[in-house]
This record gives sequence, structure tokens and C-alpha cells, in this order.
Amino acid sequence: MANIKNIIFDFDGVILDSVPTKTEAYRKLFKEFPFDKIEQLVEYHMQNGGISRYIKVKYFFEEILSQSISENEILKHANRYSELTKEELTNPKYMIDDAVDFIKQNYQNYNMHIASGADENDLKYICEKLTLTSYFLSINGSPTKKNEIVKNILDLNNYNKDETVLIGDSINDYEAAQANGVMFFGFNNNNLIKLENYIHNFKNELFC
Repeated sequence: MANIKNIIFDFDGVILDSVPTKTEAYRKLFKEFPFDKIEQLVEYHMQNGGISRYIKVKYFFEEILSQSISENEILKHANRYSELTKEELTNPKYMIDDAVDFIKQNYQNYNMHIASGADENDLKYICEKLTLTSYFLSINGSPTKKNEIVKNILDLNNYNKDETVLIGDSINDYEAAQANGVMFFGFNNNNLIKLENYIHNFKNELFC
């Protein structure tokens, strides 16, 4: 595996331990709705870490509440969600140290990119505040779907798929890697340990 040249990182759960903060934000965002409905959304959110807030808001209304929702209303809720999370997640305490250390030590050895389900504007803001921006050739997020983001990274940079890996913490990340024919490495999710490639700790396991 010494031929790996390009690394695409998911963000939430791989670089930033943001999942608890983002989970609680959904509870605050929809606090006026029935508790059991909110918890159904939280479960969906936990099972679909790589999916954007726009899809999750739409799912909450259409699938859980059986209500229609306009694109403007989705955007309104998504913006409110941003207000509940963006500033909090600029706190360095949320950085996953061994992953960030690996990035800082190896960014000159690989072409590094971020492909996240997080809102792209929020993502770039958080990376800038955490002084992470300079380590990545591109920082990409929603509303573009992750499999499309990965495809765009491959196409725009003319990367060889055999020289590219995607590191993620959700089944959605795995599916994005599969859809684009690149190798996947699971991280920070016990449900992914059964996969062929899994990173238990960046400090102790160089995956390539």
C-alpha cells in the first residue's frame, strides 16, 4: 500500500469530535416537537453521519412527521442549526489529536482533501478558526452529496483511484468510497471494524 498518494478525509468524527455537539443541536432545533419524533431523527442522524443537515431536516418532516416542507423552510432550519453549532465547534478541544497530528506531520507527503456532509461554508469557517485550512488542497461539504464530492476531487485533480483512499467514520463514507472505486479506511466507529481496513489509532498505525 506504499503507492497511496491522495487522502480524502471525512471531517466530523475523523478530524473533529463534533458528533455529540451536533446531535444535541438537533434536539434544540426541534424542541417544540414530540420527544419520540426528535429521538427518531437523532437515531437517523447517528446512523447517517455522512449525510447533510439539509437531507436530515427534510427526512424529519417528510418521513417522521409526514409533513411537507419547502426548500426555504429547509434552509431556515439548516441556518438555525448552523447557529447552534458553528461557533462551539471552533473550540480546539474538539479536535481529534492523533488524526490532526498525522495530518500536520504528513500533509507534504500526500495530497489531502476534506469531503464532508457538513455545510461547506461552516466547514471552511471552522477549519480556518482551527488553523487547519493550509493542510488541505480543498475543503468540500454539503449541499453537494459526498459521493459527488469524491468524484469531483478525483476528476478535477486527475487522481488515480488506485492511489487514493477515503477515511471516514460512517457507512455513508464507505458507500461514497465504493461508488467511486477508491479504497476505504474506517475510523472511530466500532461498526466499521469488521471491514477489511480500519484505523484504530493514527499514532500507532500508519495505514499506508
